[in-house]
Amino acid sequence: MSQQRSVGAILNMLGLLGISLILTVAFFYQLALGELPCPLCLLQRAGFIAIGMGFLFNMRLGERPSHYAIVLLACLVTGFISMRQVSLHLAPGDPGYGSALLGLHFYTWALIAAIGIVCYVALILVLKDVVGERDGVVSLRGPASSAVFAIFALLVAANLLSTVLECGAGQCDDNPVRYLLLK
Repeated sequence: MSQQRSVGAILNMLGLLGISLILTVAFFYQLALGELPCPLCLLQRAGFIAIGMGFLFNMRLGERPSHYAIVLLACLVTGFISMRQVSLHLAPGDPGYGSALLGLHFYTWALIAAIGIVCYVALILVLKDVVGERDGVVSLRGPASSAVFAIFALLVAANLLSTVLECGAGQCDDNPVRYLLLK
């Protein structure tokens, strides 16, 4: 099947673009609103990066069950981390951590996104089966996939840099208010 018609390849590219959007929104709140991510928030970002890596591997190396397994396992870990943070803020009167987006905190959105991505992968697999696509070595190349890859790579590098600036080489503060290395 040609790469222009590959349903799986296109949906993997859209999945990676969606992960990049999630990381961009989190970064916007961090940089524009000065909301530094807590340790659990950083773990959730790492989880979304791992999810993105599964989609990226499918785009660049060809679709394989092991790449989808990376996405699904990263969703499980990210979801559990998110559930932990949600459970920390269930007490009556607890304002939660950070500001809300559409009435929900980012850790709640992370849980919703992790569950949604599991459903999205199921949809990809069903659609691939319906159109008769098989996993294989066909990878998605071209300017669109290169742009999506570049955006994701830039976001991964920026998250790594900001985490090092925030935490240094040690443990991050539970409620960070400043970048440790930018005192």
